[in-house]
Amino acid sequence: MEQSKKYLLLLIILIISFSFYNYTIYTSKSDYGTVHLSDKAIKGENIWLNKNCNSCHQLYGLGGYLGPDLTNVYSTKGKGEIYIKAMINSGIKIMPKFNLSENEKDELVQFLKEVDQTGYYPNISTKIQSNGWVSLKYKNLNYEDK
Repeated sequence: MEQSKKYLLLLIILIISFSFYNYTIYTSKSDYGTVHLSDKAIKGENIWLNKNCNSCHQLYGLGGYLGPDLTNVYSTKGKGEIYIKAMINSGIKIMPKFNLSENEKDELVQFLKEVDQTGYYPNISTKIQSNGWVSLKYKNLNYEDK
């Protein structure tokens, strides 16, 4: 009977420790970089969301798998603003034609440009720190942890 009380006490201590650890990790804002989108990019993000682009495309590997990952499409050699607008205008066989205005296309391109500036995908220049956090290589130092 005494042995089972020790195990129960140990279990309670572990649950409390685990709960405190999770609360600390998931409520702390200090480990997040500050990312701010311009007003034009926010409008582009709204277009991205309203047209459900993430059902086919990914940003940082998250999203659908029908279309390509667009994290770094703006800075990819041979692509960029003209390429993005051409794809938005005509798409390909399976990409719908959205009939966006020139202003909406510019906003969507601005959103993809600012996403591109946040980092690399896939990010192979990572280092695991002793505290368990992963240090990433960023394109723009404004987004890097300070």
